[in-house]
Amino acid sequence: MIDVIERAKYSAIMVNASGAQDEGLLVAGLKRGDERAFEALVRHNQNKVYGLCLRLMGNPEEAEDLAQDVFLTVYRAIGKFRGESRLSTWIYRITRNHCLNRIKFLKRRAHQRKQSLDVTRQADLSGQQLHRPVGSGSVRPDRLAEGKQLELLIQEQINELSEDHKELIVLRDLEQMSYEEIQTITGLALGTIKSRLHRARVDLAQRLSPYLEET
Repeated sequence: MIDVIERAKYSAIMVNASGAQDEGLLVAGLKRGDERAFEALVRHNQNKVYGLCLRLMGNPEEAEDLAQDVFLTVYRAIGKFRGESRLSTWIYRITRNHCLNRIKFLKRRAHQRKQSLDVTRQADLSGQQLHRPVGSGSVRPDRLAEGKQLELLIQEQINELSEDHKELIVLRDLEQMSYEEIQTITGLALGTIKSRLHRARVDLAQRLSPYLEET
């Protein structure tokens, strides 16, 4: 019975997590190692964390694995949380860092694979192309449909942005975070965020314009 009451208490705290006092109670429970507090935290944040991972990574499997890693890090590092920002902002920062580290790893691995393929091509005496380059295909505008397909196209074009630009588009325009939250998460100056975000939006609009002109 006590366990049920404690779980209900933490669930109520998450619903009203806008209050600093409520969040303080949750953090205290997390720092004590209370599994019920951690379960409530995961239930309340798992969709947001997964969504951010998916938008930054563009891959559902990668996003799912990273989301699990994020909550494991939160569990292990909660003792270092000093309350200088909202708990959700701190979690978003951890999520962002995990995604960026994974992106760097995947880029290094892709570069190594490319070098290996280059060697294979040179060894191919037939002179024929061994495979079609990844990403060489493009979505035909006349095949674009309303709704979900357009959303998929936008996400594809966001994935083609530089990491700096993609990150800000995701945080500001998709996750609808405040500039203050983005400052805390990225460590960037406000002026840098605004100027970089402007360039990112222009870049994305240019990438989308050939498709949207046909709709």
